[in-house]
Amino acid sequence: MPGSTTTSRREASACTSEPLAASLEQFGYRQELRRALTLFDLLVYGLAIIGPFSPVSVFGIVFNMSHGLVPLVYVFGFLAMIFTALSYMAMSRAFPLAGSVYAYAARTFGPTVGFFAGWAILLDYLLLPTLIYVACSIALHSVLPGIPGVVWMIGLLALATAVNFAGIEATARVNLVMLGLQILLLLAFFATGAVALAHHVHGAHLSVAPFYRRSVPIIRLGFGAVSLAALSFLGFDAISTLSEESRDGARAVSRATLWSLCICAAFFVAETWLASLFVLDRTGLPPGDATNAAFYDIAGAIGGAGLKFLIAVPGAACAWVGALAAQTATMRLIFGMARDGRLPRALARVHPARNVPDRALLVTAVIALVLGVWMVNRFELLTSLVNFGALLGFLLLHASVIVHFRRERSRHWLRHFVVPVIGFCIIGYVLWNAEAGAKAAGLSWLAVGAVTLVWLRLSGRSAALPAER
Repeated sequence: MPGSTTTSRREASACTSEPLAASLEQFGYRQELRRALTLFDLLVYGLAIIGPFSPVSVFGIVFNMSHGLVPLVYVFGFLAMIFTALSYMAMSRAFPLAGSVYAYAARTFGPTVGFFAGWAILLDYLLLPTLIYVACSIALHSVLPGIPGVVWMIGLLALATAVNFAGIEATARVNLVMLGLQILLLLAFFATGAVALAHHVHGAHLSVAPFYRRSVPIIRLGFGAVSLAALSFLGFDAISTLSEESRDGARAVSRATLWSLCICAAFFVAETWLASLFVLDRTGLPPGDATNAAFYDIAGAIGGAGLKFLIAVPGAACAWVGALAAQTATMRLIFGMARDGRLPRALARVHPARNVPDRALLVTAVIALVLGVWMVNRFELLTSLVNFGALLGFLLLHASVIVHFRRERSRHWLRHFVVPVIGFCIIGYVLWNAEAGAKAAGLSWLAVGAVTLVWLRLSGRSAALPAER
């Protein structure tokens, strides 16, 4: 009977969550969030927050900076990010908590370093939804110029906030639907592009030129590719913030982290390679709209106004799910830091019926609104800031893996030493060579964090983690 089936599923879920809740109590917490997400849900979440459409909005920027080698950039970016994904897998199993990098660094180096790790990655998590809203508003405004971009941004933000407030199950369902639509639109682009390629539209033909040009120093591009591609890959790390809502615990989180990165990398390389075949005669694009709307213009050239509209309007609407997923991660990071007293404890409140951190959600929405209105015409600065916060958080992640597993005397030296050391070196190099403006803004953000930490200490907040009190 349907009723008995539903009851048995609930009982099975409850039985599964009991040992997970006990594991959570070992860290000094109680189970407040609802364990409702399967491995499939987590994988969909990871794919949604990364977004198969991610390279679309930055295609022109990456094209100019790589001299036309866009798909190669994403190959290098994937190879670099895989080390970070493996470190996330290791730490999410060691510490299955909602706080992500904050939780890992705090339990490895202590509360102070943990605070700065959380504060750094918070820059990424706060700005990533804003970045997606701005990118979507640019796409929608390019097709429907009568509606200001800021109006689009506010509407998309309000919708994402409403869905997140409805609960994690509702968010998971919307993620699945919107991700499915994105994939269908990409398949339409691939099919139309293949036909246009067969007819040599704009001189297109099969070529390895988007992967190799003699005039471009490949080694130098390889190191620079991480900063170029990191923006599109950002999001796989956010799966770790859902550890306390996973039915199967950390094992499902770690699998979804790796799988989502690999699947999206395949999409990125395929779509940018196909698009690049229609601009083989160029190594750069004019500044302004020609760069910002490059992918949409290519879609229009191979499929007419209809395909351009599909990629820009429904495509941007579907890409909005990345902002929805990013907001989900942001409020859980704020929740994790607030319940430890690293942010105002009022932000750790969980809605009794929805089982979501509602105050953290409200704060996230307000910040995204303010930043979005301020930065709607500062897309490249926004991009640099998101990268800086994410990469600094990744740096501390790799350091946490090395120190934690050395302390645990792990014998898996390849997984717990070699991998994070390589990841640390790659991320460290990219941070060292980041744009001066991004470094200045990022360091200013850390200075604000230092002032916040001093204020928390002066107000009498305990520095100890819950399990140590």
